[in-house]
Amino acid sequence: MKRKVLVIGIGAGNPDHLTVQAIDALNRASVFFIPDKGAEKSDLAQLRREIIERFVTRTNYEVVGFDNPVRDSATPSYRQRVSDWHDAVEDVYKTLLAERLNDGECGAFLAWGDPGLYDSILRILEKIRARGDIELEYEVVPGITSVQALAAAHRIPMNRIGESIMITTGRKLKEGFPRVQTASS
Repeated sequence: MKRKVLVIGIGAGNPDHLTVQAIDALNRASVFFIPDKGAEKSDLAQLRREIIERFVTRTNYEVVGFDNPVRDSATPSYRQRVSDWHDAVEDVYKTLLAERLNDGECGAFLAWGDPGLYDSILRILEKIRARGDIELEYEVVPGITSVQALAAAHRIPMNRIGESIMITTGRKLKEGFPRVQTASS
């Protein structure tokens, strides 16, 4: 029997932005994996715990904290730094899934925003699943992104009629605003 993992988008930090689908998914999990990213980011782990306490309606679940690997800033190439980091995270996840989630159980990772937009957990879980070391299936529950939350808070439409929407990273914006092809170009 396969282990099941839910990757649940939990929004940008406001628990009120959780979707009904996310709350339902939280209540399907029996084990929650919470990364510890050090004292500087301890509030992120605490908010995940508060979301679990607020929305999970049963008491028979386990919260498993784990140390999240850090990227090696000495590696000059950003892409190589991320690749090496993903390998380290994959090793941690494989250990967690093998040792803390039994066959037939359902575990969950709570991802900021929407798991398909920013977080790398989907790539990492797919690598684990594809290697076949652990029988694993996973499901993605979308979340509200900071882009959506900010646009709504400021009453800003994200689109222009007949135009594309571009979402990029702060790292890319540092290089300058990207040139965008418009419908009239």
